[in-house]
Amino acid sequence: MSAPTRILQDIEPGSQAWSLISTLDRWGFDLFGTRISVWTAVVALAVIIAALLIARLTIKVAGWLIGTIQGLDTTQRLLSQKLVAITVWTVTFLLTLDILGIDLTALAVFSGAFGLALGFGFQKTFGNLLAGIILLMDRSIKPGDVIAVNDGITNTVGQVKKIGIRAVSVTTRDKKEYLIPNENLMINQVENWSFSSRDVRIRVPLTVAPNADLELAERLMIEAAAEVPRVLPMPKPAAWLIDLHEAGATFEIRVWINDPEEGLASVHSDVLKRVWKLFREHGIELPDRTLRDVSLRDSEALRRIVAELREAQKIDGNSS
Repeated sequence: MSAPTRILQDIEPGSQAWSLISTLDRWGFDLFGTRISVWTAVVALAVIIAALLIARLTIKVAGWLIGTIQGLDTTQRLLSQKLVAITVWTVTFLLTLDILGIDLTALAVFSGAFGLALGFGFQKTFGNLLAGIILLMDRSIKPGDVIAVNDGITNTVGQVKKIGIRAVSVTTRDKKEYLIPNENLMINQVENWSFSSRDVRIRVPLTVAPNADLELAERLMIEAAAEVPRVLPMPKPAAWLIDLHEAGATFEIRVWINDPEEGLASVHSDVLKRVWKLFREHGIELPDRTLRDVSLRDSEALRRIVAELREAQKIDGNSS
């Protein structure tokens, strides 16, 4: 027996409440052999609202209780809360149908086509839900991690703020928040800069002039990098000579930080500014890009080309 019918039977016949409910119950229509009245709609709406409120309250209380359990890390708490939420909503849905007196067997005729349509329509949703549970179970991505997601077109770098049922919230350094579907994190290349350690190495290339004192330049680079507040003292900053060419000598300054969520470009900039200051104090020059010396070696092929050009000029002069 449905809730609207039980309420109507429990009220004393002839009372004002009974008369009002009877009137509302007479206004309605039949749908697939089921009587739907205004009274039924009012009770159904009240039951659904009550069920939603109770479900939300239950999820909040369960989340608070899970948060008080010792020995669970952030990922385990989040996974437990998601599983509890799924269970509560499923039970709430089934109980609501039972209270309203909806016979699930009556929907068996439509279950095949409806289930197929529902499967196609919510394929991505269920895929993202499953992917989110997998991400939480294997702990490959956790709130607070700094990740870089490459989808073949763009490369998004940011800090994971929240792992939801459908998507992961990633906030970049420019305060833009991206909602990346969980399934994308399963099929695309993802770099987790905080998976096993928060330490990240930054490489800063720098070229000095050909006449520069390389040993002095290397010492100044290391000294400048060590002065940057965010650079870790261990491992120590290093400067490696990686190339020699006509423009000068190219070094690569390598430093380590443990707060990648604060950005990498600022460290890169601070290192270069301090290097520039020390270079000016000690007379280390950078290559002058406006000066280019071009030298041609003497060769038989070169002499032949010059002779052909001169001969062509003579022919042009005689013809004119």
